[in-house]
Amino acid sequence: MFLLAGSVGALAACGSEDFKNRPRPAIPRELTGVIQDKKVTVSPAKVGAGPILITISNQTKAAHTVILEGETIREQVGPVNPLDTATIQKTLKPGGYEVRAGSRKAVAREIKAAKLTIGKERANSSNEVLQP
Repeated sequence: MFLLAGSVGALAACGSEDFKNRPRPAIPRELTGVIQDKKVTVSPAKVGAGPILITISNQTKAAHTVILEGETIREQVGPVNPLDTATIQKTLKPGGYEVRAGSRKAVAREIKAAKLTIGKERANSSNEVLQP
C-alpha cells in the first residue's frame, strides 16, 4: 500500500518543475518546383520565414543538381535524374533566395533560376492540433 502511494506521488511530481513550455516551431510550408529546359519555377514564390520543404521535379532530359542559395545559406541535392524528384528541407530566415538547377559551368545553356522571397516569421504551431 505504501509502495503504491509513494509511486503515485513520485509520478505526480515528474516534469512539473523541469518542463519549460517553449513554443513549437511553425508548421513546415511545402513548396513545389519544376526544372524545365529554360527555367526553374517554385510555387508559391513568397512565404513567411520558418521551416520549408521544397519538392522539385526534373522535367528535362538531363540530370541536374538543385541548389538553394541565399545570403547565409547554400543547400544542394542531387543530381536529380530526368522525371525524378528531390526535396530540400531547411529553416529559412527573411530575405531573398534562388533555386537553381546546376551551375553555369555544368549546363550548355544556363537555366534561369527561380526567385524565392521569404517574409516575416510565421506564427508558431503551439495551438495547432494533430501536430507531432
